[in-house]
Amino acid sequence: MDYCGQCGEPTAATGHDRCAARAELEPPRYCEQCRRRMVVQVVPRGWSARCAEHGTITS
Repeated sequence: MDYCGQCGEPTAATGHDRCAARAELEPPRYCEQCRRRMVVQVVPRGWSARCAEHGTITS
């Protein structure tokens, strides 16, 4: 199952219009694979988000 990176709810659920708008400006807060809250670091050139289970993603 896939999860929303902004709110952590399943992506199959409706009502993710606001999440899509937030995703354009903010890094994901939840892992899209396991729904865990990620450690996010924002730097002037981008961001990195680390899931304890699935590793790090960056922009």
